[in-house]
Amino acid sequence: MTDLATSDSAAARRALALLDLTDLAEDATEAGARDLCAKALSGPVPVAAVCLWPRFVPGARAALPPGGPVRIATVVNFPGGETAIAPVLQETEAALADGADEIDLVLPWHAVLSGYTTAAAAMVRTVKLRCGEKLLKVILETGEYPDLDKVRIASELAIAEGADFIKTSTGKTAHSASLPAVRTMLGAIASAKRPVGLKPSGGIRTLADAQSYLALADAFMGPDWASPATFRFGASGLYGALTAVIEGGAARPGTESY
Repeated sequence: MTDLATSDSAAARRALALLDLTDLAEDATEAGARDLCAKALSGPVPVAAVCLWPRFVPGARAALPPGGPVRIATVVNFPGGETAIAPVLQETEAALADGADEIDLVLPWHAVLSGYTTAAAAMVRTVKLRCGEKLLKVILETGEYPDLDKVRIASELAIAEGADFIKTSTGKTAHSASLPAVRTMLGAIASAKRPVGLKPSGGIRTLADAQSYLALADAFMGPDWASPATFRFGASGLYGALTAVIEGGAARPGTESY
């Protein structure tokens, strides 16, 4: 194996270990969720987590017992971010009771963009209270923001109200993760008075894409910062691309599912 291939393989292994392997397709099935859990464990290295609809959490919990290498994440207030707070809290409590390790909450970003931050802050705060020690990732939906100042405001709000991670996107809108948005989010994380993680999500399909985001994280936070406890990718198409690099083949296109 050439030095370049060795380097690419190591970089692909690093990125694969940071992946939230995701299936949030509208036609997702219980069988597909089981297959996702099996894939999460069977690759060259285990992924960080699976991320699936709340109804599939009990089956995932049966397939991925607590204490294993792969965590179970699910989504609430998803994808539009406009559900009332009471149903979102009920979703969260049910998912945690079913065995979810992590909650990916869509920020009420429409309200934030309109300047109505009080209700959005209350939702993040109360969902985090329900999560307790379980991980809360707050999805900002940065691809829909008019400018980076709004990305900064949303990042700082989510962090102030208890987010353990801030995440770019649902993958359900026209525009998802971008390097400028992630740079802004990393700035907010670097300024935080406690540890906060980052999850670029959506539109990340190749090893080169993954390396671009990891290079930003390394530059802001140091080369040893990005680990499953602090950094995730949300892009299932990335799985095929990374495993192909590790195994010495070409990336498989067209496999992304959010």
